[in-house]
Amino acid sequence: MFYRAAGIRHTDYRQTRQLWPLAADRRLLAAIAALALAAPLLLSPLALNSYLTPLLLWTSAALGLNLLMGGAGQVHLGYGAVMAIGAYGTVHLVRAGLPFELALLAGGLLAALIGTLFGAAALRVKGLYLAVSTLALQYLTDFVIVHVPAISGGSQASLQVPALRLLGQPVTSDAGLYFVALGACALLTVWMLNIRRTSFGRALAAIREKDFAAEILGVSAFRYKLLAFWVSSFVGGVAGALYAFCYYKAVSPEQFHIELSIQLLATVIVGGMGSVLGCYFGAALILLAPPLLNHALAALSRQYGGLIGNDLLTHAPLILYGALIVGFLLFEPLGLAKIYDNLRKSLLVWPFRHARR
Repeated sequence: MFYRAAGIRHTDYRQTRQLWPLAADRRLLAAIAALALAAPLLLSPLALNSYLTPLLLWTSAALGLNLLMGGAGQVHLGYGAVMAIGAYGTVHLVRAGLPFELALLAGGLLAALIGTLFGAAALRVKGLYLAVSTLALQYLTDFVIVHVPAISGGSQASLQVPALRLLGQPVTSDAGLYFVALGACALLTVWMLNIRRTSFGRALAAIREKDFAAEILGVSAFRYKLLAFWVSSFVGGVAGALYAFCYYKAVSPEQFHIELSIQLLATVIVGGMGSVLGCYFGAALILLAPPLLNHALAALSRQYGGLIGNDLLTHAPLILYGALIVGFLLFEPLGLAKIYDNLRKSLLVWPFRHARR
């Protein structure tokens, strides 16, 4: 009986517009926040560095892509290139002596500028043509990074990232880097939750549903699509820079290839387009499912005396991983966020069965 809407009466618009009007939602959020803050004490450094920190960074990137895809309805297959621009730009600026905070903003602005230029060229087409146009950004960025030694140092080079200094203080511990990723992800989450309630978010929703109808209502489709590309590219550039400083500790051309763009696209689709919570679910599935499946099959093979061959053991996690994604899309096309929403609505009316699905 702890999850109920009974007794909650909205008497003004402020109460109606609350992000979390239910007390149960606020308690759940407080418990998650407490666990996130206590994670360095509860988890081993290996789990913190290998799972939780990349999960937060990946979610931050997915939030930026979800703004463009779920918010404005624009397909982007070159988001890895946007992250690469932000990462390389920030690293070079920090190596040149600029403070990390200013370099991070400059790297995001550089990614936003280049991403918007390709977005402007791609706004004349839609659907698959738009996807191919954004894919050109990915391949062109990969080519420039590899063939311009001043940027990457060469095709096989790895550019070392300077030590992270936040507000003049060095951040070198695993817990410190985790808290930087946590703070950035929390800020992006709150911002994404609130942007849907602004005129910008409503304009993006109108364009997503039908851009011709939005034009008739006075919403400039070109302007807001361009703004969506700008904001999404800025977030992607910042996320790429944080990935380089908090996780990789180095940048190389292989880190931001087309595979990264496809994985981020899968994260948004599987989690649920337009859903902030879906970015967390999708990132957890895309990042954590392959290693967990690999460990589970390896443990099963050891328990039964090598019953699973090495070839099958190598490819089975990828097969199960792909089948898992396809299964989610077949049984719930709206993503993992919709499954959570169905469960939440069932709890709101339990033991009755009048939850809208």
